[in-house]
Amino acid sequence: MSSDADLPDDVATLQALLSEALASIADRDREIERLKVQIDKLRRMHFGRKSEQLDRQLDQLETQLEDLATGQGAADVRRARASSPSSGISVQTPKETLPPHLPREDRVLEPDSTCPKCGSAMCAIGEDVSEQLARVTAMFKAIRTIRRKMACPSCGHIEQPPMPGLPIERSIAHPSLLAGILVSKYADHIPLYRQTVIVAREGVRLDRATTARWVGQCEELCRPLTEALRAYLMAATKVHADDTPIPILAPGNKKTRTGRLWVYVRDGRRSASIEPAAVWFAYSPDRKGIHPQTHLAEFEGILQADAYAGYADLYLDGKIRPAACWDHARRYVFDVHEKTPSEATAQLLDRIGELYGIEAEIRGKPVHERKRVRQEKSKPLLVTLETLVREKLATLWAKAPLVEAVNYSLNRWDALKLFCDDGQAEISNVLAENALRCVALGRRNYMFAGSDSGGERAAAMYSLLGSCKLNGINPRAYLESVSTRCVVDTKVTGC
Repeated sequence: MSSDADLPDDVATLQALLSEALASIADRDREIERLKVQIDKLRRMHFGRKSEQLDRQLDQLETQLEDLATGQGAADVRRARASSPSSGISVQTPKETLPPHLPREDRVLEPDSTCPKCGSAMCAIGEDVSEQLARVTAMFKAIRTIRRKMACPSCGHIEQPPMPGLPIERSIAHPSLLAGILVSKYADHIPLYRQTVIVAREGVRLDRATTARWVGQCEELCRPLTEALRAYLMAATKVHADDTPIPILAPGNKKTRTGRLWVYVRDGRRSASIEPAAVWFAYSPDRKGIHPQTHLAEFEGILQADAYAGYADLYLDGKIRPAACWDHARRYVFDVHEKTPSEATAQLLDRIGELYGIEAEIRGKPVHERKRVRQEKSKPLLVTLETLVREKLATLWAKAPLVEAVNYSLNRWDALKLFCDDGQAEISNVLAENALRCVALGRRNYMFAGSDSGGERAAAMYSLLGSCKLNGINPRAYLESVSTRCVVDTKVTGC
C-alpha cells in the first residue's frame, strides 16, 4: 500500500486502492487458513515420514505462517494510517475471551459529567468493556525470615522460633527460584549460562556453577519421587517404550559420545482409563539390550515398542506381550511409494489408512468396546491385508525395494495384529514418540550433556516434567510445591 503522502485525492482511485488491498488481505487470510489446516493435519499424523523430517516440515510451515501473519499485521497498520492518519488501528472484536483465572486490573474511562452541548448533568446509561492481555515482567525479591527472640525476666530463659526448613540449607535459593531454574532448563530448554544472562538484566547475579549445584541438589532431593513414579509406571498392564540418542561430552578430548535416553509411558486415556498418565525416563551410556531388560524386569503386560532386538529376551517367558507399531510398518511402505509409486504401494497404504480410520472412531471408548469394533472391522481388514501382501511378495524380485518393506510387517505380524485382541493396546507407539520430543528440542539448545550423571539428571527431570504435562499440571507450581516440602537435615554449605 502507498504511504500517506502518495495517496491520490479522488474518491474513485481511493476506492480502487482499497478494493485491491482488501482482495490482497483476503488472499493472505486464505493462505494462512490453508497453512493452519496443513499444520494441524501434520500434527495429527501418527504415521508417514520419519519424525525428524516431520519436525522440519512443521517448522517450515509454521515459519511460513508466522511470516504471513506478520505481513498481515504490517498491512493492518498501513491500512489504518491510510483511512485515518490521526488514529490507531481499529478495534476488532476478539475471537475469544481471555482466561477467567487471570487477575483483572480495571481502568475506567468516563466522559465529563456535564453535557458539552447544553450543560445539563449527564447520567450513566451503560458501558463497553474490552480486554487486552498484558505481561508483567518477572520480579525478583528478597524474602527475609526474621526470628525474634524473647527472654523471661524471672528465670532468664530465652525462646526463639526455629529456622524453617529449606530445600537447600544455608542457601539464598527460595523454592520458587529453584523451580524456575529447573523448568527453564528442562522444559523450556534454556541452558544455565543463558539463564544467568537473562536474570542479569534484572540486576541479579547468579553464578553458573552455583546454579548447576542447585540443579544437582534438587534432582537428589526429588529422587524418591522419581523412584515412586517408576514403580507406579511399571505396575501398569500396558507400557509404551522408545529410546533416543543423547550426545555426552567425553572427558579430556572435547568430543562427544552417544548415550541413550529410554522412555516409558503409562497412559490409558485412549481406552477410557481414569488412572493418571505418567512418563519415566532412564539414562544409559549405550544402547545394549540389558538396559530395557533391567528397566522392565518387574513389568508384566503389553509392551508397545519398535522392533529393537534388545526387547526380544523380554518376551521369552510370556509375561510381556509385544505390540508392534503400525507407524513403522507403514513408514517402510511409504518410503518405497515416495521413491517408486505403484498401484501395489498405494493399495497397501490405503488399507493401512482404513485401520487408522477405525481407530479414530473408537478413541476414548472403553476397552471392551474397542475390542468389539476391532474384531468386527479391523480384524477382517488385517486378514485381507496379509493375503494381499503375501500374494504380492510371491510376484516380486527378491531384491525389489518393496520386499524389505513387506517383510518388515510379515516378520512381526503377530505383534502387529495384537491390538485387535486386546482393547487396551494401541495401533501405534506414538505416545512414546511424543514423550521424546522434549529431548529432541533440548538437543537443539544445549547440544550435549556434560557427563553420564548429567544424562541421569536430565532423565529424572524429564520424568517429573513430562508427567506434569500429561496431567495438565503447571510444572513450575508443582516443583515449587515439591521444593517447599523437601526439607533435609544435611547442612549444605557454600551455596
